[in-house]
Amino acid sequence: MDGLTGEFDGMEDDGSASQRTRSRDSLFLIAQMRLGIEPTSQDVRVRNLSEGGLMLEVAKPLPIGTVVTLQVRGLGEVRGNVAWYAEGRAGVALEMPIDPKKARKPVAPAKR
Repeated sequence: MDGLTGEFDGMEDDGSASQRTRSRDSLFLIAQMRLGIEPTSQDVRVRNLSEGGLMLEVAKPLPIGTVVTLQVRGLGEVRGNVAWYAEGRAGVALEMPIDPKKARKPVAPAKR
């Protein structure tokens, strides 16, 4: 339970699988992540996505509770809190539910 969306899909911070109530989409996307109120962003890999959360591959450990803002293709800006971190991966509980299918839609080429 994440306290934000009422449900969290992912792993607990001890690495064990939690009870999932929403299906996840496994995928591989690059997103831009900002921590807290920092103005700079860094690229991260999104490994799976659901209505209430996502899993990231990150270069540095993220403390549990850290506020993150992500710019995700097809979804725009999403915000949440780090729910767990283990071995280069972090689970983020989103503040607002999303439609994960939007991240899978092809991006239209830029008009010239």
